[in-house]
Amino acid sequence: MLKRSEFVEHVVETLRTFGPVEARAMFGGWGLYHHGLFFALVAAETLYLKVDEQNSRKFAALAPFVFESKDGKKIVTSYRAAPEEALESPHVMSAWARSAYGAALRAAAKKVGNRPSVRKRRKVVL
Repeated sequence: MLKRSEFVEHVVETLRTFGPVEARAMFGGWGLYHHGLFFALVAAETLYLKVDEQNSRKFAALAPFVFESKDGKKIVTSYRAAPEEALESPHVMSAWARSAYGAALRAAAKKVGNRPSVRKRRKVVL
């Protein structure tokens, strides 16, 4: 099992005011989960928080999480770096985390809403 860095430990501790957060190793970084929902990630000692249309203005000046795909294309994700002041204050971090968690909840609701209902998936045989 991958050992969490001091930075990941610091982030999880700073998020305590927000609520319980679980850090799970993923792709050389860490996924952060609140009540089982992925809302943030840590990569290269940087915390990135989930962004969507509703909270994007708040995150506009912050750098996006970008990675390179296997075929060399740069992929810009819907995660933005947390501001420095959030990493220094649990109270400030809590507000940013709530915003990111809200974006994650909305994304999850869209996924559920786009699934065909059980009734539509069943083949009716008469």
